[in-house]
Amino acid sequence: MKCIYCNCTESRVVDSRPTEDGAIRRRRECEGCQRRFTTYEKIEMLPVFIVKKDKRREAFDPAKVRNGILKACEKRPVPLEEIEKLVQHIEASVCRQPEQEVTSERIGLLIMEGLKQLDEVAYIRFASVYRQFKDVQSFMEELQQLLDAQKKPEE
Repeated sequence: MKCIYCNCTESRVVDSRPTEDGAIRRRRECEGCQRRFTTYEKIEMLPVFIVKKDKRREAFDPAKVRNGILKACEKRPVPLEEIEKLVQHIEASVCRQPEQEVTSERIGLLIMEGLKQLDEVAYIRFASVYRQFKDVQSFMEELQQLLDAQKKPEE
């Protein structure tokens, strides 16, 4: 590790601790100038690619997932920390799978599953865009499925 102050390549680790995002924060002391600096280590993951409906491929971007969820939850009483937990859950699910490719359909379903637990209105908002309801009847069918799912635990 090269010192940011004097470019010396010798340093010793004074303190190590994990961060919330899975990285390791290391406090280092330079053997040359004795100044301290912080480094972060993160396990390098192979990129996961999303296969779009038109068969294009692009790298998985958790920011796009976050933006979609935020749009669906706009003006809803959903705490940002819950949204962040959902994004992290989806990212972990995608990165844990053995394949290097996942369909956009799978990502959409993971988002809908999570939103259904967080906020039903946000779920319907996301589903209406994601499923591209063609008419009121298909929208009503989705609402009916949601209502039926609510009744089952009560029975």
